[in-house]
Amino acid sequence: MERYEIENLVQKQREYFNSGATLPLKARISALRTLKKAVKDYECALCAALRADLGKTAMESYMCEVGMLLNELSHMIKHLPDYARENKVKTPLVQFASRSYECPTPYGNVLIMSPWNYPVLLTLGPLVDAIAAGNTAIIKPSAYSPNTSEVIRAMLTDIFPQEFVAVVMGGRAENTALLEQKFDFIFFTGGSETGKTVLRHAAEHLTPVALELGGKSPCVVTDSAKLPLAARRIVFGKFLNCGQTCVAPDFIYCDRKIFPRLLEELKKEIARQSGDYGKIINRKHFDRLVKLLDDGHIAFGGEYNEETLQIFPTIITDADMDSELMTNEIFGPILPIICYDELGEVEEFMNSRPKPLAFYLFTQNKRLARDLMGRFRFGGGCVNDTIIHLATTEMGFGGVGESGMGAYHGRTGFEAFSHRKSIVDKKNWIDLPMRYRPYTKTAEKMVKMFLK
Repeated sequence: MERYEIENLVQKQREYFNSGATLPLKARISALRTLKKAVKDYECALCAALRADLGKTAMESYMCEVGMLLNELSHMIKHLPDYARENKVKTPLVQFASRSYECPTPYGNVLIMSPWNYPVLLTLGPLVDAIAAGNTAIIKPSAYSPNTSEVIRAMLTDIFPQEFVAVVMGGRAENTALLEQKFDFIFFTGGSETGKTVLRHAAEHLTPVALELGGKSPCVVTDSAKLPLAARRIVFGKFLNCGQTCVAPDFIYCDRKIFPRLLEELKKEIARQSGDYGKIINRKHFDRLVKLLDDGHIAFGGEYNEETLQIFPTIITDADMDSELMTNEIFGPILPIICYDELGEVEEFMNSRPKPLAFYLFTQNKRLARDLMGRFRFGGGCVNDTIIHLATTEMGFGGVGESGMGAYHGRTGFEAFSHRKSIVDKKNWIDLPMRYRPYTKTAEKMVKMFLK
């Protein structure tokens, strides 16, 4: 799409929003129901596209993308009347007589830029929240998942007018052209370097942003963990979508005493769970991951197929902590294991590295779990499991510091795409005179009585 077309599209959406068409609650719920029906109608096409782009099975596509999207839609349709309601708050006595309330209102024209690894969920999930809040939206899906992006474009074009929801296809040129426009809110999911670019462009217009980034999410396994179950849940979270998951456990920090047993359990689980394995998104990413295999000792796996872009789930030990494997997010089916002798080593590591998107802890010590989950800084996480903290509409999902800013899902998602106005409705039948000049001793006493 040419730059002038993007400029015209943004202007059309701005005019449509200013018309008030997106504001009525009935219109929002109707749009969400339309989207939900379309997702069901296009389910087979979406799953086929995910298979073509990422090698995902129909089960994985539904469980991790289409099904979670439908769940977000169902939740929002049910709860939107409550989320959009005015929230009455207590009025201070000094403002007597008044009615005070908070009113959630849409930002206006929003831009949603999505990644390739979960292209259905991470494109349409934020759109659900944007529509629920009453915004118009321009969607920019990833060029790295072309089949899925095309199905999303066809579906949204089929059900919504462009002045309400539009899809811009393309690569860097289109990304740059979009970021040079003035939006009222930008929602970006992707890598930290691109996130910085988005933030710099947004600053030019003082546009608020939500950045869903990533990072090296640690998985700590203590000596009290139930190792067979821990291994099963770690393997599921790590190798889902071939490790191309922003909240995948990036590496294991393991108590040295249990390392041999944990390694054997991980091998068993990889053998059990590795059927219908997908592929790496493209050759560039594949080559980067293959190179990482040299950054330590391959304790299990290590095989790969250059023709199909597949890498077998691999466990690496004895990795150098300063290597690329241990300093950059892996985003692939390679699992390093690092041993610790004292938990203090884990705390020192966590405090010396950028704040991760997720943190996972396997332990049966409840006091230790509360302590570490409270002290360490990270976006979100699990005790005795991996990645499932994002699979709920009842909690917000997002990063902190280097792993992102802002959160979404459920009510949190509605709030992310809304501005909450604070309003005082002052009554006319009485007007306390103490705030007006000239000030008197009596007025001063009354002010001190009210404000203390």
